[in-house]
Amino acid sequence: MEDQLLGTTLPVLSISLDPGESVVAEVGEFSWMTDSIQMSTQISAQISAQNKIAGSSLPLSTFTAQGAAGTIAFASKLPGSILPVDIGPGNQYTVHRRGFLAGTTGIQLSPGFQQSFATGIFAGEGFLLQRIGGRGRAWVELAGEVIRFELSPGRSLRVHPGHVGMFESSVAFQVVPVPGITNRYFGGNAHHFAVLSGPGTVWLQSIPLSMLAASLVPYLGTPSPQSRN
Repeated sequence: MEDQLLGTTLPVLSISLDPGESVVAEVGEFSWMTDSIQMSTQISAQISAQNKIAGSSLPLSTFTAQGAAGTIAFASKLPGSILPVDIGPGNQYTVHRRGFLAGTTGIQLSPGFQQSFATGIFAGEGFLLQRIGGRGRAWVELAGEVIRFELSPGRSLRVHPGHVGMFESSVAFQVVPVPGITNRYFGGNAHHFAVLSGPGTVWLQSIPLSMLAASLVPYLGTPSPQSRN
């Protein structure tokens, strides 16, 4: 197996597989693949079952090179970066809800954190994080510029939740409300900080999809009655 990042601003992850090798990704998330790559949901049943037990509804597909070597590609959804991370015992990561792009078959996904908000950009499904564990390699997509912080023991970083991209499992995480302060991203909810405490490494993203979508709302206008029909 060999991975390669193509492009710059909107990178593409290209993975070359020898016959019999596989990678997993969310269902329907691949961008293109050669004809020797076969997609299956049955091969990833064990991983999907583990996600179901853990309370996650994330379905995964497995992509396998059969009969000949092949290539599969995953394109980023926003300008940003794709980061490879090696997963093993004591070396796990928590990522933002859309951060997992692809991984080898030994990785395991499970819920990392969830908090509901009545209004604002996290209304509905709420603020979610996923935990990547197991053993193997995963590729994580972060939006915009990626800022890395090394937190020593006892040091903390307060972050708008939308800018949380990825952090090591050794980092403690909590969401703390700030009563009396609101902004457009949280609607009627109080403003919230994500507090990350060391030791460990934190990767922040400068332009999360949720905040980009919210920033565009004032420019979309109100649809006319005719356009609603």
